[in-house]
Amino acid sequence: MSEYSRMEYVYVTALLVLNLVWLLLVALGLPGNWLMVATTGALQWWRPDLELFTMWTIGATVVLAFIGEIVEFFSGVAGSKKAGGSGWGSVGTFIGAIVGAICGTLFIPVPVLGSILGVCLGAFAGALLFELIGGRTLKRSLKSGQGAAVGRFVGTIFKLGMGVMIWVIIAVATFV
Repeated sequence: MSEYSRMEYVYVTALLVLNLVWLLLVALGLPGNWLMVATTGALQWWRPDLELFTMWTIGATVVLAFIGEIVEFFSGVAGSKKAGGSGWGSVGTFIGAIVGAICGTLFIPVPVLGSILGVCLGAFAGALLFELIGGRTLKRSLKSGQGAAVGRFVGTIFKLGMGVMIWVIIAVATFV
């Protein structure tokens, strides 16, 4: 790392703080990991003279963000399927998680917890409702909903973990 000027430390500090804000957005169901990657890439593009990040560093963060999205996207569906859910339950899980994330964020006034609770309850309710519509019994529909909620929770935590890894990689690369 070259010797930074005072203004360059401001850029680096602003990047790390902003990326921490983006990381918190992951828990709200928003694309915080991608915002961290984009913000980091934008700083590298804007100030290539700082030589903060290699293409390998940026590439690694892109891969981690992509893995986090894929796991989060399919986790609720996988949980529903593992619990014996049908295709109807999978569709309901996906729709319910989106609606639940929005409602949880708006109507459960506990930051982060409201969003996570909303997405899990939404996945549960969506799987339950769509399984019932698809002709499943209440007992099987409840089991599918439970699997969807647990799966979605695991997916959200996994994506948050990927975000922490992205933030750490960027922070270390900034000062190494």
